Amino acid sequence: MVKNVNSKENVQPIEALNGVFRRTLLYNDSLMLCHFILEKNAVIPMHNHKEHQIGYIIKGRIKFITENDEFIAKMGDSYIFNSNEKHGAEVLDYAEVIDVFNPPREDYKDK
Repeated sequence: MVKNVNSKENVQPIEALNGVFRRTLLYNDSLMLCHFILEKNAVIPMHNHKEHQIGYIIKGRIKFITENDEFIAKMGDSYIFNSNEKHGAEVLDYAEVIDVFNPPREDYKDK
């Protein structure tokens, strides 16, 4: 997908996990931008991936867990996970999140 502009309303959400809905908005060879809606009490199990991930909480609160730490990110907060860093999450309140991946996640690309 190589576009210069897209609207989240133009992208059908995919339920990636129970209560976790992803819209892959845009990507190129280097970056990918995704919008997530996370229902309260949804759980993202510990996992890792080769892509670096940086995110921003639009609304809500999420408890992130890593191998060495756990922290709560709330509306207005940013977070980052390095390549192959194990992380997971528990959604404390309904949340909306923007995530950027470098390089793009192959499993999140349009098929």
